[in-house]
Amino acid sequence: MLQTFKEWFWLERFWLPPKMKWSDLDDHNGLVFAKPSHLYMAIPCALLLLIIRHFFEKFVATPLAKTFGIKDTVRKITPNTVLENFFKHSARQPSKTDLCGLAKKCNLTERQVERWFRRRQNQDKPSRMKKFREACWRFAFYLLLNIAGVVFLYDKPWAYDLWEVWNGYPKQPLLPSQYWYYTLELGFYLSLLFSLGSDVKRKDFLAHVIHHLAAISLMSFSWCANYVRSGTLVMFVHDVADVWLESAKMFSYAGWNQTCNTLFFIFSALFFISRFIVFPFWILYCTLVIPLHYLKPFFSYIFLNLQLIVLQALHLYWGYYILKMLKRCIFMKEIQDVRSEDEEEEEEEEEEKEEEAGKSKERDCLKNGLGTSRHLLLNGQHSR
Repeated sequence: MLQTFKEWFWLERFWLPPKMKWSDLDDHNGLVFAKPSHLYMAIPCALLLLIIRHFFEKFVATPLAKTFGIKDTVRKITPNTVLENFFKHSARQPSKTDLCGLAKKCNLTERQVERWFRRRQNQDKPSRMKKFREACWRFAFYLLLNIAGVVFLYDKPWAYDLWEVWNGYPKQPLLPSQYWYYTLELGFYLSLLFSLGSDVKRKDFLAHVIHHLAAISLMSFSWCANYVRSGTLVMFVHDVADVWLESAKMFSYAGWNQTCNTLFFIFSALFFISRFIVFPFWILYCTLVIPLHYLKPFFSYIFLNLQLIVLQALHLYWGYYILKMLKRCIFMKEIQDVRSEDEEEEEEEEEEKEEEAGKSKERDCLKNGLGTSRHLLLNGQHSR
């Protein structure tokens, strides 16, 4: 049964253009071609990257964060059994009626109860230190992938892959650099998928899951179908802007707003150039339009281009958020990631500052009042 499924799954009419057979891609004369079994190496690579990431965040990212003045602070709130039980067993965000009832039970004002719930929610949110470590790891790896992409691809032509083969051009053998580039990329995205549960969750969490799955599927499929050169170009075009985004996040968490803004503008320019010009008008054109001049659509052609169109749809989705951030940066002179929950965190910090300022004023008033009383008392005694 397994053998029957295997034979059906690898049918040549699914994967290859007409007139081509798997035997055309067999290794010969010292030339090696891409095989599905090569992808197995990506799994131990992903596990190894998770281990490397742990030590990188501990021994590189954390000291770097402390150098920037980022502290691994723990948000503390005043313990309250009544409010804690309501938070865990009833609702994380009480209604107006619940606020009134809880305020009476705890002998607090509604404003104090509302503030307690907001702080309790923020207590479960990741700290700036955690966000910085994640951004630092992604920045380091994207930088490595960008360097590898330039080294591997700078002298390679824009490719049509198997379309060239079908049209009579010689088959292109697999290069060791392409193998390791694919393995690193696929291992990296697998590691990101494995760590989704522990990484910082943002509003576009579902889009990230779809992106990671689409990227893994696209890389695996392009390798198995021997669209290797097209696959490496897709990966490089997607990585070239991400390194600037992660560096902008790092400086944002460190409070270097001017540097963050500059890096974000560079990222935005590269994002729109690479994903709205290069990707659709060069890569999609090579995979979607040019093949139609030579052959009729078949399963492999349709499946490959569907995945690329899904990626382009995600580009539109993220492009919308980038434009919102650019608008905020230009008109408000600051960048705030609209996908995150930092607005509530900043509101909490402002409330704490206001509370501390109020207590400070109250202490000052008490001191001033006490000082005046003593002065009057001394004057009264002197008059006697």
